[in-house]
Order: sequence, then structure tokens, then C-alpha cells
Amino acid sequence: MRIWTIHPQYLDTKGLLAAWREGLLAQKVLRGENRGYTRHPQLQRFQAQKFPVATVANYLRGIANEADARGYKFDRSKISGRGRKRKLIETRGQLLYEWSHLKRKLRTRSPKLYRVCCKIGIPKPHPIFRIVPGAIRDWEKTISNRRAGTNDAHGPKRNVVSSRV
Repeated sequence: MRIWTIHPQYLDTKGLLAAWREGLLAQKVLRGENRGYTRHPQLQRFQAQKFPVATVANYLRGIANEADARGYKFDRSKISGRGRKRKLIETRGQLLYEWSHLKRKLRTRSPKLYRVCCKIGIPKPHPIFRIVPGAIRDWEKTISNRRAGTNDAHGPKRNVVSSRV
């Protein structure tokens, strides 16, 4: 599951569809309708909110808005209730880590979009996030964690990553 901090405008079609599908899964988990993924690290920032379902609903609306801009029709009736207009705080390190992660995916999946993204140093965040200084979140499963043979997202604090691939 990947709940992107970056703005959905940077996602290729496959990524946008996955963000929608995974956002709907997150919504089901937060509503207690799915027994799996309840401890998934990507959900922590939503679970910490006073109204987690409303917060993920806002996330889904951002994805659906991007889909509309591209001429796709995502079924907004699948979004639970009304969202709250509160912004989630996220760190610059997390945003830049995800930016690097997305560019690695785009390099093979969508070379043309990859070349466009390589010209952008700092991407815009998804509309529900307000970016503040800070490192990659402890809950993030980084490539270095996987290479070390751990799936533990609770390793030592990491420095802000470069925006270059």
C-alpha cells in the first residue's frame, strides 16, 4: 500500500489507478471493514487523526480531482462521507523520499514522464498535506531497510534525501 504525499499530478496512469484503489482499501481498513492491513505503516498518519475516515476521504478526493482533470471517471460514491478541510503535517524528507521512489518507478514504467519529473527539484504535495522541515518518517519502509534484510520501519532517524535520482 502506498498513500503518496506527492501531488497526484505526477503519477502516471498506472500510479493514479493504484493510488485510487489503495486509498479505497485504506478507507475500508479505517472503517473496520477489512481485517488486513490494520497495522500497515502507511495508515499511521491517518489513524492518528481525530477523524481518520474523513481524512482519507479528503485524500481520495484529491486523487479523484486529478482523475477528472485527465478525463477519467472515478466513482466518487465510493468515498465515505464528507471530508474535513484540515491539513495533515508531513515532512520534507518524507516528500523527497517518495519523490525519489516514484522517479525510480517511472524510469522504466513511463520514461517520458520520468524525464519531465527529473526537471523538478521539489514536487508539490498532495493537497491534504502541509510540508514542514524534517526527516523521512520512522514508519517508512526504505530501500536501505529492505536491503539490510529487515522490514522494520522503526530504524534510526534518517536524514532528508536528495531530490536527485
